[in-house]
Amino acid sequence: MSFQPVLPLTGYSGWGFLKRTMARQQAVQQALPVQQRDEAYFRDRIGKVTTAEQLVNDKRLLRISLTAFGLEGDVNNKAFIQKILEGGTLKEGSLANKLADKQYQKLSAAFGFGDYSVPRTRISTFPDEILAQYRTRSFETAVGAQNNTYRLAMNAEREIPALAARTTSETAKWFTVLGSAPLREVMQTALGLPKSFSSIDIDQQVSVLKARTEAAFGSANLSQFRDPAKMEALVRRFLLQTEMQGQAASFGPGSTALTLLRR
Repeated sequence: MSFQPVLPLTGYSGWGFLKRTMARQQAVQQALPVQQRDEAYFRDRIGKVTTAEQLVNDKRLLRISLTAFGLEGDVNNKAFIQKILEGGTLKEGSLANKLADKQYQKLSAAFGFGDYSVPRTRISTFPDEILAQYRTRSFETAVGAQNNTYRLAMNAEREIPALAARTTSETAKWFTVLGSAPLREVMQTALGLPKSFSSIDIDQQVSVLKARTEAAFGSANLSQFRDPAKMEALVRRFLLQTEMQGQAASFGPGSTALTLLRR
């Protein structure tokens, strides 16, 4: 039996309901036999895995591991994932470091196959570390199956404050946002930018994002989203803009024509 979250409402009001009931709903998901079997399997097997090849050849372990980083869509891309894991992150030119989506970098760093003679899978706290992320991400995946807007918002709530707290330059942080499809969508939508925005020069994209962010939140810096109030304001703008876009689409030219035909 797969978990189906209770989402009786949509839009910003539905988001409020999800936030109020999230802890209870997550507890229900974690108590399901299928979830507990996955966790028990991971705890029992992961400490015996010492190479990337062993991990990718165990589809169940791989699925749990990839889900923990929001990369479950790559579960059948074994050769690709193995190359990322074996390349590590300590070498500047490794594949994980080259990819725009930094979730691959996080995955490779977490397992340590390409960076250390003894991988991090042998650390006693490793199962807890990955399973905590697996619980969070699998809940988001279940929510996203019903309402992907909420999944994007939940991902942004976790990823943007962490990015904001980094010691890298503000410009580097913005490039990270642009390299992450989910974060890009949240920022573009919240700031009222069209989907075609991604087709302009990347440096110009950063300039526009900074200007729009300053106009909306008082600062062009991503660092401001370490403040929970600022982060809440960003998510609220994203959800309301998404709702407005949906309403506008429902009253587009095609919808108007159908309405006239029914009269």
